Amino acid sequence: MKQMSHLDHTPSTPGKFKMDNRLRWHSSLAKLTFWSFVFIGVIFIFFYRSPSSSRFHSDPSRRSLRTSSWGGPAWEKKVRTSARIRSRNGFSVLVTGAAGFVGTHVSSALKRRGDGVLGLDNFNDYYDPTLKRARQALLERAGVFIVEGDINDAALLKKLFEVVPFTHVMHLAAQAGVRYAMQNPGSYVHSNIAGFVSLLEVCKEATPQPAIVWASSSSVYGLNTKVPFSEKDRTDQPASLYAATKKAGEEIAHTYNHIYGLSLTGLRFFTVYGPWGRPDMAYFFFTKDILNGKSIPIFEGENHGTVARDFTYIDDIVKGCLGALDTAQKSTGSGGKKKGPAQLRVFNLGNTSPIPVTNLVTILERLLKVKAKRNVMKLPRNGDVQFTHANISLAHRELGYKPTTNLQTGLKKFVRWYLNYYSAAGKKADAR
Repeated sequence: MKQMSHLDHTPSTPGKFKMDNRLRWHSSLAKLTFWSFVFIGVIFIFFYRSPSSSRFHSDPSRRSLRTSSWGGPAWEKKVRTSARIRSRNGFSVLVTGAAGFVGTHVSSALKRRGDGVLGLDNFNDYYDPTLKRARQALLERAGVFIVEGDINDAALLKKLFEVVPFTHVMHLAAQAGVRYAMQNPGSYVHSNIAGFVSLLEVCKEATPQPAIVWASSSSVYGLNTKVPFSEKDRTDQPASLYAATKKAGEEIAHTYNHIYGLSLTGLRFFTVYGPWGRPDMAYFFFTKDILNGKSIPIFEGENHGTVARDFTYIDDIVKGCLGALDTAQKSTGSGGKKKGPAQLRVFNLGNTSPIPVTNLVTILERLLKVKAKRNVMKLPRNGDVQFTHANISLAHRELGYKPTTNLQTGLKKFVRWYLNYYSAAGKKADAR
């Protein structure tokens, strides 16, 4: 499998270095050093400060470290049973964020094909935990056990690896959302940086080390204006703290790959939507507000510029995730010691068809048979960008990734799920 890193720019013929290449290399090294100090400083400030800090008292992800018990023979039996491989050449996969939107769909797909799957989730209240519990129940019926705990709980992670020799980790746990970072920045550092490091620390000590596939984000492209976004494009201009933490994750992945031989594949998701989705996403709360007769915000860029997103249906994203797992090479380290070069990759997973948000609303109006009350306003400076557009040629070549679901088809499936879910068991009132 071809190895790829967006940081690798060294010519194949070192003897032909030019002076400008030397300067470019020194400039890149200086930038990497600067960002490393920034990330370390941020981790120190937000993660290693005293837990008595009022910031952490208000942080649900921090509280979750103390809310759940684990261990014991019965618990270990559930863990082993869920992670047991039931197909020839199958994997044993730890899925973090398993009760999340993407985590639920990926866990279900892995289980269906015979892989062993164990979930891990802290069930925080960034959005309605009831929806997460419903996803948990869905997975339990499929035979997937979700351990309730936090990725920053090193003792729990070590125990899980003692009980199960995972071949792969699908790391999807994260603090999501661009705008929420302005209200609770500490939660992003806690989950997306410190949590990732916590997981990698345990993975590097495992014998054998697992191959790791993890969720980055299209947000890393930030203020980049070149379209479509390619994995080779610059990602040093984040427009939000969320984007900055995902960019930090990519640099951290590079470090652990280089030092410890961990096989790491980052996936840059582009605006994922579909059944069992996140209530904080526009297509989800647009649906709720349209049904409730409330106005919905329609943002526009400078000079009435169109705001567009590369909406990607969940089933297509799942295929990309499984493709990344199936092509991931083994890590080369053992017990914290590197024994050779390891695979390092980053891929865009998008739909390659940016759709104006106004078109999204029009489709929802037809499906819901309700006219939306549109409130057109200027795009706020809260971390949102005006457009996203994925170049997926690398994922197509390396993973066989080929999205097949258009927005009309995907939204039809989402609306059907939404109406069924919120009308069941007296939930219709909640939806409205």
